[in-house]
Amino acid sequence: MNTNSNNSSSTYDQPVEKKDKFLIGTILIVILVLAALAVIGFLCIKQGPDTIQGQGDATEIRISGKLPGRVAEIYVEEGQRVKAGDTLVRIHSSLVDARLEQARAMEDAARATDRKVDAGTRSQIIASAKDVWAQARAASGIAKKTYERMQNLYKEGVVTEQKRDEAKAAYDAATAGEAAAKSQYELALQGPQREDKEAASAMVNVAKGSVKEVDAVLEDQYLIAPCDGEITVIYPNVSELVATGAPIMSLQKDDHWAVFNLRETSLKNMKNGTVLKVYIPALDKHVDMKVFYIRALGTYANWQATKATGDFDARTFEVKARPDKKIENFRPGMSVVLEDIK
Repeated sequence: MNTNSNNSSSTYDQPVEKKDKFLIGTILIVILVLAALAVIGFLCIKQGPDTIQGQGDATEIRISGKLPGRVAEIYVEEGQRVKAGDTLVRIHSSLVDARLEQARAMEDAARATDRKVDAGTRSQIIASAKDVWAQARAASGIAKKTYERMQNLYKEGVVTEQKRDEAKAAYDAATAGEAAAKSQYELALQGPQREDKEAASAMVNVAKGSVKEVDAVLEDQYLIAPCDGEITVIYPNVSELVATGAPIMSLQKDDHWAVFNLRETSLKNMKNGTVLKVYIPALDKHVDMKVFYIRALGTYANWQATKATGDFDARTFEVKARPDKKIENFRPGMSVVLEDIK
């Protein structure tokens, strides 16, 4: 009985062992086939060229002036095209207007004094010079008090530094006016001499210079477009205050180009004047652009070698190229793909 049982178990194990061997063999064959396919693919499939992508760019000018004041009118909108000489914005400054009136009044006073000196010293001339000095002294006192109040308010954080500086400038101008008026009064007392006439004439020139200086500042109350282009950003709104040199708006010139960041290993056949064949996906256009700018970027843009030996770090260069003629609807920020170097 035991012998038959052992024979039966042996007969049952033989098919199981054959099945396991068949399964293992099949797995090995599949692995070998996959390995062979991988080797063949590695040997036969060539890696395609790297895609070099850049983007469109253009010169952007920030429109600003030397007149501090309040934005009175804005004559353009964002996205609007303008031509060179178009008026863009008007800035109003009551303080500068007052300075202009003051400068013109000082010029009139200086001219009057000059005429009186030429006519000879009379009691009326002396009295007039004294009155002018008194007026100038009063104006200086008021300007001083105004400046002191502004200084205290500035220390308390109530007014801006610009307002404090404007009050200081008005005080300095009033002080100078007082000194000039006093000088004229003293000259009138001494009588008309050659030096007196020269001094009076010099005061006229100084007053004329002050008027021209204020006029030069007021020239920037109307800001105009320096070139053709498109208004991209307007920073302040109407009625807002702007400081000297503060940007009012940005004007984008019509000088579009493409910029690429390339490793130095890609610059073998590239120099200023090299023609690049590029593709603009947004416009579905193939165009030629000519290189006009090549510059190395900082070390932050270096490509670091991955091997300790047998490789080297590569610098990154910024390359700019512009088309020979304007490309319709080409805008800064659009992708530009480098296809070939001619």
